[in-house]
Amino acid sequence: MKKFIIVAGVAVALLIILGFVANFFVKQHDKSFSPEEEVMFNADDVTIKVFYNRPFKKGREIFGSLVPYGKVWRTGANEATTFQTSKDLLIEGRTLKKGKYSLWTIPGEETWQVIFNSEHGQWGIGSDGEANRDPDKDALVIDVHAVQQQRVFEQFTISFEKVGEDAEMVFMWDKTLVAVPFSY
Repeated sequence: MKKFIIVAGVAVALLIILGFVANFFVKQHDKSFSPEEEVMFNADDVTIKVFYNRPFKKGREIFGSLVPYGKVWRTGANEATTFQTSKDLLIEGRTLKKGKYSLWTIPGEETWQVIFNSEHGQWGIGSDGEANRDPDKDALVIDVHAVQQQRVFEQFTISFEKVGEDAEMVFMWDKTLVAVPFSY
């Protein structure tokens, strides 16, 4: 009986270890399709860092299909996108306190909601297949316009552009461009 318990214990331990290893390789495989990227904005005494995963279009219809209109999107792939600022920002007339946030969006055909949420570090999709965001932890929600372009952006991209004394965080994918203006 003792041998059976020992063998069973070893078998369970091996199954647990194999589960962790398999999960690791699945996540690494997923990330190869949507590589990690960190983009930074530095001006005067403010530093902003955005960490996200960059999915490819691959011939798919993106907004309104792969990324449905009217549903929360993790604004990239894999983990929830993070946004970190070293200084308070003014976005659409409202203050976003310095700190680290997860960054979510709700795409629409003409306008998008951009959501800065105080929880960060989570996987972007929960076990129910929905965005892994707690709306009670939203620190700032704004509406911005989406612009349709002729140019196709094959890979989802977040960038920063200086605009006079202010700046914009820009999302580009497929034929959609969304700019989030801010001052610091």
